[in-house]
Amino acid sequence: MKKPGGTIKQTAAAAPAKAPAKQTLPETTEGFPWPSSHEIKKESNPFTDRDWRMLVYAWSGMLVRFAIIFTLAFSIYQFLANQEQKRVEQTMSLVELWETKDYQQAQRALKDRLAALNAKYDNLLSANPSPTEEQVFRQRIGIEAMTAAGGDMPLADFNENFDRIVYFLNRLSFCIDGNLCSRKVTDAYFHDYAVSFWSYFAGYVDKQRKAGSPTFATAIEAYVRNGQPAAEAK
Repeated sequence: MKKPGGTIKQTAAAAPAKAPAKQTLPETTEGFPWPSSHEIKKESNPFTDRDWRMLVYAWSGMLVRFAIIFTLAFSIYQFLANQEQKRVEQTMSLVELWETKDYQQAQRALKDRLAALNAKYDNLLSANPSPTEEQVFRQRIGIEAMTAAGGDMPLADFNENFDRIVYFLNRLSFCIDGNLCSRKVTDAYFHDYAVSFWSYFAGYVDKQRKAGSPTFATAIEAYVRNGQPAAEAK
């Protein structure tokens, strides 16, 4: 009679069965899975929401934004207006200086001397002179005006008046160049006078620069040149 334990020993001694091989997953380039279309929710528009509280919130926020933009724009406008007002006030102070006794006397001295020379050499200019002829004529008059034979006033006295006008026009040009004066108001009061002054004395100024004063009246020239229309400046 066989013992029941013999069969058990034979079974245990048998070779164990091989474990199944691990399955290798394919490599993918996707870091994350595609989101489900069910998870995407469309954002609601507060301006079309049926809840009146959302509507109040949306429109009040919009009004606040408009108020901020308007306040900022008004502040900028007010700042620029104040700056222009200061420039106008500075220009008017120069106008008041121009109308003082000393400058009025200097203006009359130049006017009388140039008027006398224009009358003296009137026959040298044709009835319809070209711009070039008129320019040369005026510059010759300006050069003679700066000589002792240029008029009845002693040359030393005339030079004093001339220097006063040069100083004022230079100061005027510096004020505009530094954005301290209003260009519009300045041109209304002084541009025509500055252009006329330069048309007579540009030749004399050029002689002074060649004689050793290279910056003489450069500010006046800059003011006159910059104020000319493009067609005239060429």
